[in-house]
Amino acid sequence: MAPTGGVFALFIVLSSWALMKSGLSYGSDSDIQCLRSIMESVEDPYNYLNSTWKFGNNSNGFICKFTGVECWHPDENRVLNIKLGDMGLKGQFPQGIINCSTMTGLDLSNNRFNGEIPSNISKILAYVTTLDLSSNSFSGGIPVDISNCTYLNILKLDHNQLTGQIPLELSRLDRIKQFSVSNNRLSGPIPVFSKNATITEDDYANNLGLCGYPLPLCENTASKSSNTKVIAGAAIGGVTFAAMFTAIVLFVFLRRRVSMKKDDDPEGNKWTKSLKGSKGVKVSMFGKSVSKMKLSDLMKATNKFSKSNIIGTGRTGTMYSAVLGDDTSLMVKRLQDSKHSEKEFMSEMATLGRVKHKNLVPLLGFCMVKSERLLVYKHMPNGTLHDCLHLSEDEKRAMEWPLRLKIAIGAARGFAWLHHNCNPRIIHRNISSKCILLDSDFEPKISDFGLARLMNPVDTHLSTFVNGEFGDLGYVAPEYSRTLMATPKGDVYSFGVVLLELVTGESATRVTRDLEAFNGNLVEWIRQLSENSNLEDAIDESLVGKGADSEIFQTLKVACSCVLAPGPKERPTMFEVYQLLRAIGGRYNFSTENELSMPTDNGNADRLEELIVAQ
Repeated sequence: MAPTGGVFALFIVLSSWALMKSGLSYGSDSDIQCLRSIMESVEDPYNYLNSTWKFGNNSNGFICKFTGVECWHPDENRVLNIKLGDMGLKGQFPQGIINCSTMTGLDLSNNRFNGEIPSNISKILAYVTTLDLSSNSFSGGIPVDISNCTYLNILKLDHNQLTGQIPLELSRLDRIKQFSVSNNRLSGPIPVFSKNATITEDDYANNLGLCGYPLPLCENTASKSSNTKVIAGAAIGGVTFAAMFTAIVLFVFLRRRVSMKKDDDPEGNKWTKSLKGSKGVKVSMFGKSVSKMKLSDLMKATNKFSKSNIIGTGRTGTMYSAVLGDDTSLMVKRLQDSKHSEKEFMSEMATLGRVKHKNLVPLLGFCMVKSERLLVYKHMPNGTLHDCLHLSEDEKRAMEWPLRLKIAIGAARGFAWLHHNCNPRIIHRNISSKCILLDSDFEPKISDFGLARLMNPVDTHLSTFVNGEFGDLGYVAPEYSRTLMATPKGDVYSFGVVLLELVTGESATRVTRDLEAFNGNLVEWIRQLSENSNLEDAIDESLVGKGADSEIFQTLKVACSCVLAPGPKERPTMFEVYQLLRAIGGRYNFSTENELSMPTDNGNADRLEELIVAQ
């Protein structure tokens, strides 16, 4: 199945794009000041910084070319990581790093830094996930404030001159995976970390006298614990049996009571009972497409938010089908634990109510009742893309290729608009085939846009992922576990997985074909086929040999550019993905020219050209 050159039509667009210059700056003055202050506060005897850290440029992304600096995006002056290891740098901890406010990784290892680690380290590095200060000459104690760096995965403080005890408060770092303090002058008991951490005796070696698992038990604790256990064992042994018997009886009795209550309320929606006195609360509407409503209308339309009305459940909340008295069909989402105040929520709603595009599910209104937050959407009669693609064997009815490509192009257009043309720019953070809904004409409509911010102003998406609670792991970009921050390129990865679903017919988390040879997720399967030059084998057999083989393969290659790129920087932007897909589907007239204004990412034209040639 040799791919054709249909996508070369984009060269006409690219020739003009390459000449465009943007007056819009995505830079961050504070990040530039951050790096400038670092350079001014440290000695650089080998000129690692002096040779490349030139501040006379001021173009978009110029700091991303500095040695040891990684950015969120190559065209934005926003620092992601600073890696200055093994440069022979001298001085104290550079306090100016506080101005790199969205930085997630700091590596100052194997240098000659001295002095104390700042006592307010969590304010300086608010979102740090990796902190490596090893092999320096830092002295004094380990600051208790490190325990407030709640996103930390990796903390390396070994080979320094740190003294005193390790703060036991560090045990609150429940995301920690690596921790090392060997070769210091520390003493006393060590903190107990979560079971996810891989910490050995070597990580504590060569200190003055540390104790506690996995090291020898602390002597005073061990002796007291032994005596206490003997006394407590004798006291408790006599009553244990009676307590267990009583607990079992109470458990059975309460289970029966709960069962009886569920029979009285078969739907079991206890939260709706708290709303009984608030049924007169009005639903705030953004337009006149639906008549004025009250909470009582939503209650009636959803059968009191009956479980039988649930049409989808995800990280952001539960979606219910609703039918008003005049037979108007809607969808009502009950948000999951919004962290915003009422004023902040109103502000977010005012923003989202203005966000309108042909490929977004229209947000019609919202309702605030006590702690509950309810959103009202237009009904999408053909459900989710996930359900249409992955029908049960009894319902099996393969989607034809033109329809799959139409959905891919429309969804890409919607996501590209959110990333590049929407004001403010919106990162979806939770892209999957479940968030792409289909209207009566199977036009794709993106749901849940902007909702991730309502869950947590920092990033619930990633905190739930790190804690193992994220529901759609097959879509999560690999860098999330390290950075804990959502980015446009993370969205691109997730959409690449959706494209793979459209081309292969397989689900994101499990491949049903080739089960004997492979038992991983969809991206891992595609990577294996790509390495063996067997990508054609991934295509859904129901699509092969119907006159669209070249288009299907080209779409597969676009998907691979999103999910198999070496890192986030090498992935295309969402606008580039849309342009590639639009060129592939040119003969179907799914889209019109100039429906998205072209983003002015200087220097991206050549990279898009390379992507096109690769097809």
